[in-house]
Amino acid sequence: MPEGAAPDTATAEIITVDHRTVACDGGDGPLGHPRVFMTIVKDRVMCPYCSRIYVLRPGAGHDSGH
Repeated sequence: MPEGAAPDTATAEIITVDHRTVACDGGDGPLGHPRVFMTIVKDRVMCPYCSRIYVLRPGAGHDSGH
């Protein structure tokens, strides 16, 4: 995706999660990408490699542990 381009959320895979820290490897085994760990700051984060969008489930993600 060219820098500054808006992601096409109509075709992006959206994954709902319960934790603010997520890991993405693009799936598809060896056809994926290097595993990256991302932190959801507000309510979502997009993988810089495959443009998957991770959305924090409402009411989840109150990470107060260690």
